[in-house]
Amino acid sequence: MVIKHKEHLGADKFKRQMILMSMFVGFITMVFGWILSRFGAISEGWGLILLGPFVALVIFVVLKTWVEKGESEHFKAIYSHQVFEIANATLPYLRTGLNEESGSEVVAILRGKTDSMAVALTDLTVVLAFSGVGEDHHKTGGPILTEATKEALEHNEVRILESKEEIGCPVSDCPLRAAIVVPLEVSGKAVGTLKFYYPDKEELTESRITLAEGLAKLLSTQLELSEIDRQEKLACNAELKALQAQINPHFLFNTLNTIASLCRTDSKKARRLIIQFADFFRQSLKRESDLVTLEEEIDYVDSYLFFEKARFGKNLQVLEDVDKEALGIKMPALIIQPLVENAIKHGGTSEGHIKIRVVAKIHNSEMTVQVCDNGKGISEEDLSRVLSPGFGKGMGIGLSNVNERLKNLYGEEYALEVISAENKGTKVTMRIPIMGGKNEN
Repeated sequence: MVIKHKEHLGADKFKRQMILMSMFVGFITMVFGWILSRFGAISEGWGLILLGPFVALVIFVVLKTWVEKGESEHFKAIYSHQVFEIANATLPYLRTGLNEESGSEVVAILRGKTDSMAVALTDLTVVLAFSGVGEDHHKTGGPILTEATKEALEHNEVRILESKEEIGCPVSDCPLRAAIVVPLEVSGKAVGTLKFYYPDKEELTESRITLAEGLAKLLSTQLELSEIDRQEKLACNAELKALQAQINPHFLFNTLNTIASLCRTDSKKARRLIIQFADFFRQSLKRESDLVTLEEEIDYVDSYLFFEKARFGKNLQVLEDVDKEALGIKMPALIIQPLVENAIKHGGTSEGHIKIRVVAKIHNSEMTVQVCDNGKGISEEDLSRVLSPGFGKGMGIGLSNVNERLKNLYGEEYALEVISAENKGTKVTMRIPIMGGKNEN
Protein backbone atom coordinates (compact mmCIF):
# COMPACT_ATOMS: atom_id res chain seq x y z
CA MET A 1 0.00 0.00 0.00
CA VAL A 2 1.38 3.42 -0.87
CA ILE A 3 1.25 5.57 2.25
CA LYS A 4 2.35 9.11 2.95
CA HIS A 5 5.78 9.88 4.50
CA LYS A 6 4.24 10.82 7.89
CA GLU A 7 2.82 7.32 8.19
CA HIS A 8 6.18 5.80 7.23
CA LEU A 9 7.88 7.84 10.01
CA GLY A 10 5.25 6.79 12.54
CA ALA A 11 5.71 3.11 11.68
CA ASP A 12 9.54 3.37 11.82
CA LYS A 13 9.41 5.10 15.21
CA PHE A 14 7.21 2.37 16.65
CA LYS A 15 9.54 -0.34 15.30
CA ARG A 16 12.52 1.35 17.00
CA GLN A 17 10.55 1.41 20.24
CA MET A 18 9.86 -2.33 19.88
CA ILE A 19 13.55 -3.08 19.44
CA LEU A 20 14.51 -0.92 22.44
CA MET A 21 11.81 -2.52 24.60
CA SER A 22 12.90 -6.07 23.78
CA MET A 23 16.57 -5.17 24.32
CA PHE A 24 15.71 -3.51 27.63
CA VAL A 25 13.81 -6.56 28.91
CA GLY A 26 16.64 -8.84 27.79
CA PHE A 27 19.20 -6.56 29.45
CA ILE A 28 17.24 -6.51 32.74
CA THR A 29 17.05 -10.31 32.65
CA MET A 30 20.83 -10.55 32.20
CA VAL A 31 21.48 -8.00 34.97
CA PHE A 32 19.22 -9.92 37.33
CA GLY A 33 21.16 -13.09 36.49
CA TRP A 34 24.47 -11.33 37.19
CA ILE A 35 23.15 -10.15 40.58
CA LEU A 36 22.10 -13.70 41.49
CA SER A 37 25.50 -15.04 40.52
CA ARG A 38 27.20 -12.43 42.72
CA PHE A 39 25.17 -13.60 45.73
CA GLY A 40 26.07 -17.23 45.29
CA ALA A 41 23.31 -18.50 43.02
CA ILE A 42 25.79 -19.06 40.27
CA SER A 43 23.88 -21.63 38.21
CA GLU A 44 20.61 -19.67 38.37
CA GLY A 45 22.41 -16.42 37.61
CA TRP A 46 24.23 -17.76 34.56
CA GLY A 47 20.97 -19.32 33.42
CA LEU A 48 19.26 -15.93 33.44
CA ILE A 49 22.27 -14.31 31.77
CA LEU A 50 22.09 -16.82 28.94
CA LEU A 51 18.30 -16.56 28.83
CA GLY A 52 18.36 -12.75 28.44
CA PRO A 53 19.02 -12.60 24.65
CA PHE A 54 16.43 -15.33 24.07
CA VAL A 55 13.83 -13.38 26.07
CA ALA A 56 14.64 -10.24 24.08
CA LEU A 57 14.24 -12.16 20.81
CA VAL A 58 10.90 -13.71 21.85
CA ILE A 59 9.50 -10.37 22.98
CA PHE A 60 10.63 -8.73 19.74
CA VAL A 61 9.00 -11.45 17.58
CA VAL A 62 5.72 -11.26 19.51
CA LEU A 63 5.60 -7.48 19.30
CA LYS A 64 6.55 -7.52 15.63
CA THR A 65 3.79 -10.04 14.80
CA TRP A 66 1.21 -8.01 16.72
CA VAL A 67 2.25 -4.73 15.10
CA GLU A 68 2.37 -6.17 11.58
CA LYS A 69 -1.12 -7.58 12.00
CA GLY A 70 -2.35 -4.19 13.15
CA GLU A 71 -0.47 -2.43 10.33
CA SER A 72 -1.91 -4.84 7.79
CA GLU A 73 -5.48 -4.06 8.84
CA HIS A 74 -4.67 -0.34 9.01
CA PHE A 75 -3.11 -0.32 5.54
CA LYS A 76 -6.02 -2.29 4.12
CA ALA A 77 -8.40 0.36 5.42
CA ILE A 78 -6.25 3.13 3.93
CA TYR A 79 -5.98 1.23 0.63
CA SER A 80 -9.75 0.73 0.37
CA HIS A 81 -10.43 4.38 1.18
CA GLN A 82 -7.84 5.59 -1.33
CA VAL A 83 -9.12 3.37 -4.14
CA PHE A 84 -12.71 4.43 -3.41
CA GLU A 85 -11.70 8.09 -3.64
CA ILE A 86 -9.85 7.51 -6.92
CA ALA A 87 -12.81 5.59 -8.37
CA ASN A 88 -15.19 8.44 -7.57
CA ALA A 89 -12.81 11.06 -8.94
CA THR A 90 -11.90 9.32 -12.22
CA LEU A 91 -15.25 7.80 -13.21
CA PRO A 92 -16.77 10.94 -14.80
CA TYR A 93 -13.76 11.29 -17.10
CA LEU A 94 -13.16 7.70 -18.22
CA ARG A 95 -16.85 7.23 -19.03
CA THR A 96 -16.04 9.35 -22.10
CA GLY A 97 -13.40 6.83 -23.19
CA LEU A 98 -9.60 6.75 -23.35
CA ASN A 99 -8.38 9.98 -24.93
CA GLU A 100 -6.08 12.94 -24.26
CA GLU A 101 -8.74 14.99 -22.50
CA SER A 102 -9.91 12.25 -20.12
CA GLY A 103 -6.33 10.99 -19.70
CA SER A 104 -4.98 14.35 -18.52
CA GLU A 105 -7.65 14.54 -15.82
CA VAL A 106 -7.05 10.97 -14.67
CA VAL A 107 -3.24 11.21 -14.36
CA ALA A 108 -3.57 14.48 -12.41
CA ILE A 109 -5.90 12.73 -9.95
CA LEU A 110 -3.58 9.70 -9.60
CA ARG A 111 -0.54 11.92 -9.19
CA GLY A 112 -2.24 13.74 -6.32
CA LYS A 113 -3.38 10.60 -4.52
CA THR A 114 -0.21 8.47 -4.73
CA ASP A 115 3.44 9.11 -3.81
CA SER A 116 4.78 8.46 -7.30
CA MET A 117 6.99 11.10 -8.91
CA ALA A 118 4.96 11.00 -12.14
CA VAL A 119 2.04 9.19 -13.76
CA ALA A 120 1.45 8.57 -17.46
CA LEU A 121 -1.37 7.09 -19.55
CA THR A 122 -1.12 5.70 -23.08
CA ASP A 123 -3.35 4.06 -25.62
CA LEU A 124 -1.95 1.44 -28.01
CA THR A 125 0.35 3.86 -29.83
CA VAL A 126 0.35 7.34 -28.26
CA VAL A 127 1.24 8.89 -24.90
CA LEU A 128 -2.11 10.46 -24.00
CA ALA A 129 -1.21 12.17 -20.73
CA PHE A 130 1.68 12.75 -18.32
CA SER A 131 1.68 14.44 -14.90
CA GLY A 132 4.53 15.09 -12.46
CA VAL A 133 8.31 15.39 -12.54
CA GLY A 134 9.63 15.41 -16.10
CA GLU A 135 6.64 17.13 -17.71
CA ASP A 136 9.07 19.48 -19.48
CA HIS A 137 10.42 16.68 -21.68
CA HIS A 138 7.94 13.79 -21.36
CA LYS A 139 5.60 15.26 -23.96
CA THR A 140 2.09 14.00 -24.67
CA GLY A 141 0.61 13.34 -28.07
CA GLY A 142 3.71 11.61 -29.39
CA PRO A 143 4.36 7.91 -30.06
CA ILE A 144 5.27 5.46 -27.28
CA LEU A 145 9.09 5.26 -27.01
CA THR A 146 9.61 2.85 -24.09
CA GLU A 147 10.12 -0.69 -25.39
CA ALA A 148 8.80 -2.15 -22.13
CA THR A 149 5.52 -0.29 -22.63
CA LYS A 150 5.19 -1.80 -26.10
CA GLU A 151 5.92 -5.23 -24.61
CA ALA A 152 3.32 -4.71 -21.89
CA LEU A 153 0.75 -3.93 -24.59
CA GLU A 154 1.80 -6.80 -26.84
CA HIS A 155 1.80 -9.46 -24.12
CA ASN A 156 -0.80 -7.83 -21.84
CA GLU A 157 1.55 -8.15 -18.88
CA VAL A 158 2.95 -5.93 -16.13
CA ARG A 159 6.49 -4.62 -16.69
CA ILE A 160 8.80 -3.44 -13.88
CA LEU A 161 11.53 -1.02 -15.03
CA GLU A 162 14.50 -0.75 -12.68
CA SER A 163 16.76 1.65 -14.56
CA LYS A 164 16.78 4.83 -16.59
CA GLU A 165 17.91 2.81 -19.62
CA GLU A 166 14.83 0.59 -19.41
CA ILE A 167 12.60 3.66 -19.29
CA GLY A 168 14.33 4.96 -22.40
CA CYS A 169 14.24 8.68 -21.60
CA PRO A 170 16.80 10.51 -23.81
CA VAL A 171 17.31 13.33 -21.25
CA SER A 172 20.48 12.53 -19.30
CA ASP A 173 19.52 14.26 -16.03
CA CYS A 174 15.93 12.95 -15.91
CA PRO A 175 15.22 11.93 -12.28
CA LEU A 176 12.80 9.16 -13.28
CA ARG A 177 14.82 5.98 -12.93
CA ALA A 178 12.22 3.31 -12.13
CA ALA A 179 8.67 2.62 -13.25
CA ILE A 180 5.72 0.25 -13.08
CA VAL A 181 3.87 -0.30 -16.37
CA VAL A 182 0.45 -1.97 -16.13
CA PRO A 183 -1.83 -2.71 -19.14
CA LEU A 184 -5.38 -1.38 -19.28
CA GLU A 185 -7.87 -3.94 -20.59
CA VAL A 186 -11.24 -3.91 -22.30
CA SER A 187 -12.86 -7.30 -23.02
CA GLY A 188 -9.60 -9.05 -22.11
CA LYS A 189 -7.50 -7.12 -24.62
CA ALA A 190 -4.92 -4.43 -23.85
CA VAL A 191 -6.07 -0.97 -24.96
CA GLY A 192 -3.48 1.16 -23.18
CA THR A 193 -1.12 1.36 -20.20
CA LEU A 194 -0.95 3.06 -16.82
CA LYS A 195 2.60 4.01 -15.72
CA PHE A 196 3.92 5.08 -12.30
CA TYR A 197 7.44 6.57 -12.11
CA TYR A 198 9.86 6.61 -9.14
CA PRO A 199 13.39 7.97 -8.44
CA ASP A 200 15.08 4.55 -8.05
CA LYS A 201 14.36 0.83 -8.05
CA GLU A 202 14.29 0.68 -4.25
CA GLU A 203 10.89 2.40 -4.47
CA LEU A 204 9.42 -0.47 -6.49
CA THR A 205 7.99 -2.21 -3.44
CA GLU A 206 5.45 -4.99 -3.57
CA SER A 207 2.81 -2.69 -2.11
CA ARG A 208 3.32 -0.10 -4.86
CA ILE A 209 3.18 -2.76 -7.56
CA THR A 210 -0.01 -4.15 -6.03
CA LEU A 211 -1.54 -0.67 -5.91
CA ALA A 212 -0.60 0.00 -9.55
CA GLU A 213 -2.22 -3.28 -10.64
CA GLY A 214 -5.33 -2.52 -8.58
CA LEU A 215 -5.69 0.96 -10.04
CA ALA A 216 -5.21 -0.39 -13.56
CA LYS A 217 -8.03 -2.88 -12.96
CA LEU A 218 -10.19 -0.04 -11.64
CA LEU A 219 -9.54 2.11 -14.71
CA SER A 220 -10.07 -0.90 -16.98
CA THR A 221 -13.49 -1.47 -15.42
CA GLN A 222 -14.38 2.17 -16.03
CA LEU A 223 -13.25 1.85 -19.66
CA GLU A 224 -15.46 -1.24 -19.98
CA LEU A 225 -18.39 0.91 -18.80
CA SER A 226 -17.51 3.59 -21.35
CA GLU A 227 -17.47 0.94 -24.09
CA ILE A 228 -20.89 -0.29 -22.96
CA ASP A 229 -22.17 3.29 -23.15
CA ARG A 230 -20.71 3.64 -26.64
CA GLN A 231 -22.30 0.40 -27.78
CA GLU A 232 -25.67 1.51 -26.36
CA LYS A 233 -25.44 4.75 -28.31
CA LEU A 234 -24.55 2.84 -31.46
CA ALA A 235 -27.50 0.55 -30.82
CA CYS A 236 -29.79 3.57 -30.41
CA ASN A 237 -28.51 5.05 -33.66
CA ALA A 238 -28.95 1.72 -35.41
CA GLU A 239 -32.47 1.48 -34.00
CA LEU A 240 -33.23 4.98 -35.29
CA LYS A 241 -31.97 4.04 -38.75
CA ALA A 242 -34.09 0.91 -38.63
CA LEU A 243 -37.12 2.99 -37.71
CA GLN A 244 -36.39 5.35 -40.57
CA ALA A 245 -36.30 2.37 -42.91
CA GLN A 246 -39.59 1.02 -41.57
CA ILE A 247 -41.85 3.78 -42.92
CA ASN A 248 -45.02 1.95 -43.68
CA PRO A 249 -44.95 0.70 -47.27
CA HIS A 250 -48.74 1.09 -47.31
CA PHE A 251 -48.29 4.78 -46.60
CA LEU A 252 -45.79 5.03 -49.45
CA PHE A 253 -48.08 3.12 -51.82
CA ASN A 254 -51.18 5.13 -50.88
CA THR A 255 -49.37 8.47 -51.19
CA LEU A 256 -48.04 7.62 -54.64
CA ASN A 257 -51.53 6.53 -55.69
CA THR A 258 -52.96 9.83 -54.43
CA ILE A 259 -50.33 11.78 -56.37
CA ALA A 260 -51.03 9.73 -59.50
CA SER A 261 -54.77 10.47 -59.23
CA LEU A 262 -54.15 14.19 -58.74
CA CYS A 263 -51.93 14.30 -61.79
CA ARG A 264 -55.11 13.80 -63.86
CA THR A 265 -57.41 16.10 -61.85
CA ASP A 266 -55.25 18.72 -60.15
CA SER A 267 -51.72 18.83 -61.54
CA LYS A 268 -50.66 21.82 -59.42
CA LYS A 269 -51.63 20.05 -56.21
CA ALA A 270 -49.91 16.89 -57.43
CA ARG A 271 -46.73 18.89 -58.01
CA ARG A 272 -46.90 20.34 -54.46
CA LEU A 273 -47.35 16.85 -53.06
CA ILE A 274 -44.33 15.52 -54.94
CA ILE A 275 -42.13 18.32 -53.61
CA GLN A 276 -43.50 17.87 -50.09
CA PHE A 277 -43.07 14.11 -50.38
CA ALA A 278 -39.37 14.52 -51.25
CA ASP A 279 -38.88 16.93 -48.34
CA PHE A 280 -40.64 14.53 -45.98
CA PHE A 281 -38.30 11.64 -46.80
CA ARG A 282 -35.25 13.89 -46.76
CA GLN A 283 -36.24 15.10 -43.29
CA SER A 284 -36.81 11.54 -42.16
CA LEU A 285 -33.49 10.19 -43.37
CA LYS A 286 -31.25 13.04 -42.26
CA ARG A 287 -32.07 12.69 -38.57
CA GLU A 288 -28.77 11.76 -36.91
CA SER A 289 -29.73 12.14 -33.26
CA ASP A 290 -32.08 9.87 -31.36
CA LEU A 291 -33.35 12.92 -29.43
CA VAL A 292 -35.23 15.87 -30.95
CA THR A 293 -37.40 18.65 -29.56
CA LEU A 294 -41.16 18.27 -29.38
CA GLU A 295 -41.41 21.07 -31.94
CA GLU A 296 -39.30 19.08 -34.43
CA GLU A 297 -41.35 15.95 -33.82
CA ILE A 298 -44.64 17.83 -34.31
CA ASP A 299 -43.28 19.32 -37.56
CA TYR A 300 -42.50 15.80 -38.75
CA VAL A 301 -46.00 14.64 -37.80
CA ASP A 302 -47.51 17.61 -39.70
CA SER A 303 -45.48 16.69 -42.78
CA TYR A 304 -46.84 13.16 -42.56
CA LEU A 305 -50.42 14.44 -42.08
CA PHE A 306 -50.08 16.64 -45.19
CA PHE A 307 -50.18 13.50 -47.34
CA GLU A 308 -52.84 11.74 -45.33
CA LYS A 309 -55.10 14.80 -45.62
CA ALA A 310 -54.51 14.81 -49.36
CA ARG A 311 -55.63 11.20 -49.41
CA PHE A 312 -58.64 11.39 -47.06
CA GLY A 313 -59.65 14.98 -47.70
CA LYS A 314 -62.30 16.33 -45.32
CA ASN A 315 -62.81 12.89 -43.81
CA LEU A 316 -59.63 13.37 -41.77
CA GLN A 317 -59.71 15.96 -39.01
CA VAL A 318 -56.70 16.57 -36.78
CA LEU A 319 -56.65 18.75 -33.67
CA GLU A 320 -53.33 19.64 -32.03
CA ASP A 321 -53.30 21.00 -28.47
CA VAL A 322 -49.66 21.63 -27.57
CA ASP A 323 -48.29 23.76 -24.71
CA LYS A 324 -45.85 26.33 -26.07
CA GLU A 325 -43.65 25.73 -23.03
CA ALA A 326 -43.28 22.09 -24.09
CA LEU A 327 -41.97 22.75 -27.62
CA GLY A 328 -38.32 22.81 -26.57
CA ILE A 329 -38.40 19.61 -24.53
CA LYS A 330 -36.21 16.78 -25.80
CA MET A 331 -37.80 13.46 -26.68
CA PRO A 332 -37.02 10.39 -28.81
CA ALA A 333 -37.21 10.97 -32.56
CA LEU A 334 -39.93 9.23 -34.60
CA ILE A 335 -42.00 8.54 -31.48
CA ILE A 336 -45.30 10.40 -32.12
CA GLN A 337 -45.71 9.79 -35.86
CA PRO A 338 -46.13 5.99 -35.45
CA LEU A 339 -48.96 6.60 -32.96
CA VAL A 340 -50.68 9.04 -35.33
CA GLU A 341 -50.26 6.62 -38.23
CA ASN A 342 -51.69 3.81 -36.13
CA ALA A 343 -54.66 6.00 -35.13
CA ILE A 344 -55.42 6.90 -38.74
CA LYS A 345 -55.24 3.29 -39.86
CA HIS A 346 -57.41 1.88 -37.08
CA GLY A 347 -59.45 4.96 -36.15
CA GLY A 348 -62.49 6.41 -37.81
CA THR A 349 -66.17 5.65 -37.81
CA SER A 350 -67.96 3.16 -40.02
CA GLU A 351 -68.76 6.08 -42.36
CA GLY A 352 -65.02 6.75 -42.77
CA HIS A 353 -64.77 9.93 -40.67
CA ILE A 354 -61.48 10.04 -38.79
CA LYS A 355 -60.83 12.42 -35.91
CA ILE A 356 -57.35 12.52 -34.38
CA ARG A 357 -56.35 14.59 -31.37
CA VAL A 358 -52.69 15.18 -30.42
CA VAL A 359 -52.19 16.72 -26.97
CA ALA A 360 -48.89 17.69 -25.29
CA LYS A 361 -48.92 19.14 -21.78
CA ILE A 362 -46.44 19.70 -18.98
CA HIS A 363 -47.24 18.18 -15.60
CA ASN A 364 -44.64 18.90 -12.90
CA SER A 365 -41.37 17.36 -14.12
CA GLU A 366 -42.89 15.42 -17.03
CA MET A 367 -44.36 16.08 -20.43
CA THR A 368 -47.44 14.06 -21.33
CA VAL A 369 -48.23 13.37 -24.99
CA GLN A 370 -51.56 11.79 -25.96
CA VAL A 371 -52.84 10.59 -29.33
CA CYS A 372 -56.60 9.96 -29.36
CA ASP A 373 -58.90 8.68 -32.10
CA ASN A 374 -62.63 8.06 -32.60
CA GLY A 375 -62.22 4.59 -34.06
CA LYS A 376 -63.68 1.22 -33.31
CA GLY A 377 -61.38 0.72 -30.34
CA ILE A 378 -59.43 -2.34 -29.26
CA SER A 379 -61.02 -5.47 -27.89
CA GLU A 380 -60.24 -6.53 -24.33
CA GLU A 381 -58.39 -9.57 -25.63
CA ASP A 382 -56.12 -7.50 -27.89
CA LEU A 383 -55.72 -4.69 -25.37
CA SER A 384 -53.87 -6.98 -22.98
CA ARG A 385 -51.23 -7.78 -25.61
CA VAL A 386 -51.22 -4.74 -27.88
CA LEU A 387 -47.87 -3.60 -26.43
CA SER A 388 -46.24 -7.01 -26.66
CA PRO A 389 -43.26 -7.18 -29.07
CA GLY A 390 -44.34 -8.71 -32.36
CA PHE A 391 -47.99 -7.77 -32.01
CA GLY A 392 -49.45 -5.63 -34.78
CA LYS A 393 -47.02 -6.48 -37.54
CA GLY A 394 -47.84 -4.61 -40.73
CA MET A 395 -48.98 -1.48 -38.85
CA GLY A 396 -45.87 0.52 -39.66
CA ILE A 397 -43.53 0.88 -36.72
CA GLY A 398 -46.21 -0.21 -34.25
CA LEU A 399 -47.10 0.50 -30.65
CA SER A 400 -44.81 -2.19 -29.22
CA ASN A 401 -41.74 -0.67 -30.85
CA VAL A 402 -42.53 2.77 -29.45
CA ASN A 403 -43.19 1.22 -26.04
CA GLU A 404 -39.84 -0.62 -25.98
CA ARG A 405 -37.94 2.52 -26.93
CA LEU A 406 -39.53 4.51 -24.12
CA LYS A 407 -38.75 1.82 -21.55
CA ASN A 408 -35.16 1.47 -22.73
CA LEU A 409 -34.63 5.22 -22.53
CA TYR A 410 -36.42 6.11 -19.32
CA GLY A 411 -37.27 2.90 -17.47
CA GLU A 412 -40.21 0.54 -17.07
CA GLU A 413 -42.34 3.19 -15.37
CA TYR A 414 -42.43 5.16 -18.63
CA ALA A 415 -44.15 2.48 -20.68
CA LEU A 416 -47.02 3.51 -22.97
CA GLU A 417 -50.50 3.61 -21.49
CA VAL A 418 -53.29 2.46 -23.80
CA ILE A 419 -56.94 3.06 -22.89
CA SER A 420 -59.57 1.83 -25.29
CA ALA A 421 -63.20 0.82 -25.46
CA GLU A 422 -64.90 -0.85 -28.41
CA ASN A 423 -66.72 1.63 -30.63
CA LYS A 424 -65.52 4.53 -28.46
CA GLY A 425 -61.99 5.05 -29.68
CA THR A 426 -58.49 4.71 -28.28
CA LYS A 427 -56.19 6.98 -26.27
CA VAL A 428 -52.43 6.29 -26.19
CA THR A 429 -50.41 8.23 -23.59
CA MET A 430 -46.66 8.59 -23.27
CA ARG A 431 -44.73 10.38 -20.52
CA ILE A 432 -41.37 12.04 -21.10
CA PRO A 433 -39.24 13.16 -18.11
CA ILE A 434 -38.17 16.76 -18.57
CA MET A 435 -35.05 16.49 -16.44
CA GLY A 436 -33.44 13.13 -17.06
CA GLY A 437 -33.67 9.83 -18.86
CA LYS A 438 -30.77 7.43 -18.62
CA ASN A 439 -29.69 7.93 -22.24
CA GLU A 440 -30.66 11.53 -22.62
CA ASN A 441 -27.28 13.15 -22.41
